[in-house]
Amino acid sequence: MEIKDYDWVYALWMGIHGFGIRSIDDSREGVERFLKRNPGLSVVAECGGQIVGSILCGHDGRRGCLYHVCVREDFRNRGIGRAMAVRCMEALKDEGINKVNLIAYRTNEVGNRFWTHGDWTFRDDLNYYDFVLNEENITRFLG
Repeated sequence: MEIKDYDWVYALWMGIHGFGIRSIDDSREGVERFLKRNPGLSVVAECGGQIVGSILCGHDGRRGCLYHVCVREDFRNRGIGRAMAVRCMEALKDEGINKVNLIAYRTNEVGNRFWTHGDWTFRDDLNYYDFVLNEENITRFLG
């Protein structure tokens, strides 16, 4: 994924039921900052000249993370999500990253079903905490 893909990727996100969009992090500027910090790791899937899937992928030098993993509903169950995830994990491995995590909302039935059918391990032995540094970075869930 490159910043030139942003408008198409944002349109994809807007079409995903239950997707959470952050006002600052998911803006063009926020995504551009993320891509510059993690060059060559994020991916898009294209079919017929349209972007039908995407993953924002990055790492902190120790652990990788997948964000906003999505495939357009009419393109699901074709292996696109798996292929994108594998591509991201290979890129992370090339960067010396040995572990990858992701967060899926509990209400995301499609996403949770997808991750439990792979080699991903559901963690119930830890707690996940957030601390908001910028109250203007509001998450909006799409209906």
